[in-house]
Amino acid sequence: MIVARLALGAAAAWAAYAWGAHLLTSGCVWRGPATRRRLALTFDDGPDPAWTERTLAVLAREDVRASFFLVGERAGRAPETVRRIAAAGHEIGSHGWSHRSLWLCGPRRTEDEIGRAHRVLSEAGGRPVRHFRPPWGMVNAAMFGALRRHDQRCVFWSIQPEGLRATPPARQVERVLGGAHPGAIVDLHDAEGVRDAPERLLAALPPMIAGLRELGYEFTTVGELLETAGAGGTR
Repeated sequence: MIVARLALGAAAAWAAYAWGAHLLTSGCVWRGPATRRRLALTFDDGPDPAWTERTLAVLAREDVRASFFLVGERAGRAPETVRRIAAAGHEIGSHGWSHRSLWLCGPRRTEDEIGRAHRVLSEAGGRPVRHFRPPWGMVNAAMFGALRRHDQRCVFWSIQPEGLRATPPARQVERVLGGAHPGAIVDLHDAEGVRDAPERLLAALPPMIAGLRELGYEFTTVGELLETAGAGGTR
């Protein structure tokens, strides 16, 4: 009986710490203001020396600026790629140090995941990193304090054409064009979280950009998208 009660208490504490913390994400950023017909393309899970470089080439050819939410550990192994992202005028955001789900991190590990990535990415990119996207979109109660200490804002997305399941490039394009709206934040992947995700991205990206332009959208970074006053946690 005592063991059962302890287990129940531990489960309740975890639920409040991890799952319950999602009740606080209404204060996070989900989209930008709808005052202009523009949106932000964002890329998670890099840098990957091969795939990120190819993604950068597409963006340069299409004259599009975007935001890259980088994994700190991977950035430490590919600092030149990080510098190229910054030199091309793209924004660098944080995707944590190791891409570990914050549901599996206690307060100390959460601070390390956020703080360590913040330091490495800020140094490699040449300016402080201001935006953080939690891996897998999972948060915990300790995340909010850690972000305040490092002067970062939590950023999610309003369109995600590919999540945990592989999605064909044509379907990704359909989802983005069908869901596009002023202030949209589009979540894409230029490195593997899901198997072969960057290969599908590179097939989807050119027609996606062309289609959005036909709909009258301009492209910008998350930081610039949120410069308009009142761009808080709109969902």
